[in-house]
This record gives sequence, C-alpha cells and structure tokens, in this order.
Amino acid sequence: MSDKRKYGKIPYETIVSAVNGDPDALNQIILHFRGFTRSQCIRICKDEDGNERSFVDEDMQDRIEAKLRASIINKFKPY
Repeated sequence: MSDKRKYGKIPYETIVSAVNGDPDALNQIILHFRGFTRSQCIRICKDEDGNERSFVDEDMQDRIEAKLRASIINKFKPY
C-alpha cells in the first residue's frame, strides 16, 4: 500500500472548518502532518563516549505546529 492511500487527503470540509477556527478540524490537520513535523525535528547528539543518539526536539516541534496553526487560521484561503 502506498503512503498516499494509507494516509489519504484531508477533506476539503475539514480544511474550511479549520480556517474558520474549528479546533477539532485544526487538530485533525495537525495530526495529519505530525509524522512529517517530527521527522524535521530530529536532533543528533554525542555523549561523552562518542556515541551518537537521535531524539525529537519537542520544543521545535511545538513551534512548528504553532506556526502551522497560525498559518491555517490567518493566511490560508481555501476558496
């Protein structure tokens, strides 16, 4: 199964509701993109022994999701 069929598209009605400020619709969109935002927030650090570890920078993820919310509400025009 391809990723497009697995995740699908966000319905137009959900987008319009999110733009109009519906918090449930906005959360659906945020959850839809959560995997992508998490992948963009991965950081690699080295410990004192030189071993590399990766982790998700949750502060950065919160900032990205806040910007996405603001962009949907303030800037996006679906019509």
